[in-house]
Parts: sequence; C-alpha cells; structure tokens
Amino acid sequence: MSQKPDQAVIFDMDGVLTDSEPLINEASVKMFAELGVQVQPEDFYPYVGTGEKHYIGGVAEKYGMTIDLFEAKMRIYEIYLKLAPRKLVSFSGAIELVHRCRDQGWKIGVASSADMIKIEANMTQIGLPLETWDAVTGADHVEHKKPAPDIFLAAAKQLELMPSQCVVIEDASHGVQAAKSAGMRCVAVTHTFSADRLAQADLIKETIGKIQLTDLFPYKTS
Repeated sequence: MSQKPDQAVIFDMDGVLTDSEPLINEASVKMFAELGVQVQPEDFYPYVGTGEKHYIGGVAEKYGMTIDLFEAKMRIYEIYLKLAPRKLVSFSGAIELVHRCRDQGWKIGVASSADMIKIEANMTQIGLPLETWDAVTGADHVEHKKPAPDIFLAAAKQLELMPSQCVVIEDASHGVQAAKSAGMRCVAVTHTFSADRLAQADLIKETIGKIQLTDLFPYKTS
C-alpha cells in the first residue's frame, strides 16, 4: 500500500455517495402537505446542497409561509428515516472509490450540509459507518453552510491537513464553490447538475464510478 498520509479525499454525501436527494425531496413535499400546502418537487432544486435552512425556508418563503424551521426539519427527518431503509442506495462505484482511496493510503472524510443525524443514518445504510472515516463534518459543526467554505475547512482541520492537501468530490454548484473558496482541488460529478453548472470545478466526470485515482491527485498515485 502506498502511504500518503499527507493527502485526503473529502466526499460530499448527498448526490455524491448517496442518491438521497429524491428521498429528502419526497419527505419535504410530504411535510408541507401535512401543513396544508401542496409544493412541487422542483421547488427545492435551487436549494440543493445549501443546507436545510435554505432548502426548507426558501420553499416556505416562495409560498408565503411562516414556519418553525427546526420543527419542520425534524419532521422531514422523521419521514426521511422511515423511507431510507427501503429506498436509499449508494451511487454505483461510490463505495469502491472510498475503499480505493483508503487502500492508496489517503485519509478520507465526508463533509455535508446535512445534520449529523442524517449523515449517520445514510452512512450506516450504505455500509460506510462513521468509524470508516478520518473526518466527518456536518451542518452541526459550522455556522455558515455551502457555498461558504466553512464545512471543507472544518474537515481539513479534523484531518490535520492544509486545504491544498485535500481534494473534494462534489455534485452541486454551491459545493464546488465552497471547495474552491476553501483552496481545494475539486472534482465534480454530474449526478445532480449538468456540467455547465459545475464549470468552476477542476475536473468534471459523468459519474463517481468514472473517477480514477489519478483524477484526484494527478501524477501522485502509484
């Protein structure tokens, strides 16, 4: 095994490792329906990857609603956690890439705008429990969500590495912006958004399954 403890790969979660966006979308639509408002799945698309405050609050504002964001988020999580065991899957090649990075000797981290309750549930469901990772960073750990760089900077701190020693895998434009603002290389996948929305990334791949180790740290693999 090639030992490179001075390098790390930081994975976004939703839309990179787990195909959970349809589930959180479904749970959110159901929560609003319980409040008597029929929102549309596409109402949430502009807020993907920005954290629950914007994801829920932005749609509530669109419909002229005043809601308790904490209570709404907790209800969405209740619905989501019932859906996840039956419907949540990882993207093809995602788990394999995590293990390949580990075998390469790199540190691995997951950094998500989601709260830890969702991160833990998702990672356990797809067979990558929290103890798999060298760093796990969620919305609970930072004040400012993506596109601010805080989540990735917090991950680098947990990994005890400089931002320049980390590469981020993202699927959302806000996440790409956050990674670049943090001073990190970013490889984007078009699981959620088209390539033109991810143009700020250093490299764009169609799926996570098509990412090679040399895409992450060019010329530094063996």
